[in-house]
Amino acid sequence: MAVFHQLEQFPSFRNPVVTIGSFDGVHHGHKVILSEVVKAAKAVNGESILITFEPHPRKIIHPEQPLGLLTAPEQKIALIRQEGIDHVVVVPFTRDFSMMSASEYVADFLLKNFQPHSIIIGYDHRFGHSREGNIDLLKQMLPGTVRVIEIPAQLIEDAAVSSTKIRNALLKGNVTEAGEMLERQHSFGAMVVHGDKIGRTIGYPTANLQPVYPDILVPGIGIYAVTVTWKGNRYKGMMSIGYRPTVTEEKKITCEVNILDFNEDLYGQVLTIYFEHYIRGEEKFASLDELKQQIAKDELRTRELLS
Repeated sequence: MAVFHQLEQFPSFRNPVVTIGSFDGVHHGHKVILSEVVKAAKAVNGESILITFEPHPRKIIHPEQPLGLLTAPEQKIALIRQEGIDHVVVVPFTRDFSMMSASEYVADFLLKNFQPHSIIIGYDHRFGHSREGNIDLLKQMLPGTVRVIEIPAQLIEDAAVSSTKIRNALLKGNVTEAGEMLERQHSFGAMVVHGDKIGRTIGYPTANLQPVYPDILVPGIGIYAVTVTWKGNRYKGMMSIGYRPTVTEEKKITCEVNILDFNEDLYGQVLTIYFEHYIRGEEKFASLDELKQQIAKDELRTRELLS
C-alpha cells in the first residue's frame, strides 16, 4: 500500500475507485465499507484509494472542541493497510482548504487530482465550505463517465454509532467493551516524562506518561490493567488515570503506569499502552500507607486479569 501526503506526488492511477472519510478507529463498521471499496476496484481492474485528512477537519473548523480520536495518524494508516486498500492519500486540512466551495472541491480537488473511475461515499457525506455539498450535488457536477456509488445508509449509520459507542465506552472506563467493538484493545503511544517520583517511595515506581498524539482519546478516570510494549517486548502493568487525590490537591489529570517485574530507566522513551481491563475507580486514601495497601491489591488483581 502506498501512502501519499502531497498531491503532487501522485502517479497515474488505473481506474481509481475513491472513497473519502476520517475512518477514525478503523473499527468493524469501517472495515465493512472498506471491503466494498476493495471489491469495487477489483471489479473494474482498478486501484482503491482512500482519501483522509490530517489534522481532523474538526480541529480546524471547531478548534475549541476536544477531538478524542481513537487512532493516531500512523496507527490509522497501519490498520487501513490490513484491509487491502491500494493507496491512502492524507490531505493536509488547512483553513484555506476548508474555505473551498463545493464546486471548487469537485473540480479542483477530486477531478483534477484523481480522475476517478468511481467515487464511493455515504448518503450523508458533506463537502465544501460550510458543508454545502452533498451526494446529489456531487452526482450533478461529475462527468457522466464517473460512477457515484452510495454506501447503504445502514452501513454508514452502523459505523457512526460504533464510533460514538466506542468513545462513550472508553470515557466510562469500559475498555473491554470498547476493545470488542474495535476488534483490538484501545492503545496509544506515550512518552515517559518526569513526575514527582512518589511511587518509588512506596515501592511502586511509575512512569509518568504524555500521549505522543495530543488528540488521542484517553480513557476515563480510574485504575486499569494494561499491557505495555517497549523495544519489541511486552510487559504487564497497572495504569492510573486521574487527579491523584491522596498526594496532591492539584486539579490536573495525570497518566502513570507501574510496569510489573521491570526495572529500567525509561525517561524520554516512547511506550505503547494497551488498555485491557478496568480495575476500579480513583479513591482518596488517608495516608500513603493505605494507598500502598490498595496498590498491592491492584497488583494481585492485575496479575490475575492478565495471566
